[in-house]
Amino acid sequence: MDLRPRPVRALLEHLERLPGVGPRTAQRLAEHLLTVDPGEIEAFAGVLAGLRHSVRLCSVCCLLTEEDPCAVCADEGRDHDLILVVEEPTTAWAVEATGEYHGLYHALLGHLSPLHGVGPEDLTISRLEERCRTGNLREVILATDPTVEGETTALFIARRLQALGVEVSRPALGIPVGGEVAAVDRVTLAQALQLRRRV
Repeated sequence: MDLRPRPVRALLEHLERLPGVGPRTAQRLAEHLLTVDPGEIEAFAGVLAGLRHSVRLCSVCCLLTEEDPCAVCADEGRDHDLILVVEEPTTAWAVEATGEYHGLYHALLGHLSPLHGVGPEDLTISRLEERCRTGNLREVILATDPTVEGETTALFIARRLQALGVEVSRPALGIPVGGEVAAVDRVTLAQALQLRRRV
């Protein structure tokens, strides 16, 4: 017999859908939510409800933002001749934390994965190409994850951009094969950006 009330079971099901949350973690989170001050729960629910309404993708670079264009694209102090390409918008947070990069970004919103039906048209590659055609870029750094899919995506984009006469590079040492750029520590990521290699 399942003694958990129906709303608790529903909460557990939703929590378990979150990345990295299994049944035990979901249960601990549910226990916390059931015992915390009701005002905190209401504030948390308000933040979740407002998230989808206040946060959107930048129309230029596809980073997460409240304003369009985002703070990076609108910042005249940034190096507008340099674009760092990442798979997901949240990867830019890790890069910014290094304090070593001062150019622009472009989020692909994923990577090429023919087995899962993800082709170039499903990513923002054409938008990146348009930025390269209209801008006066010095370099594009392809910081896709060092996985099979990430490397394939970087190679595909490099060929497309080189045909446009754009210099293309990849971050160098320090990022493990099979890892995620966002998971790399600040020092390693900063070194990888400084020692990037041409593609």
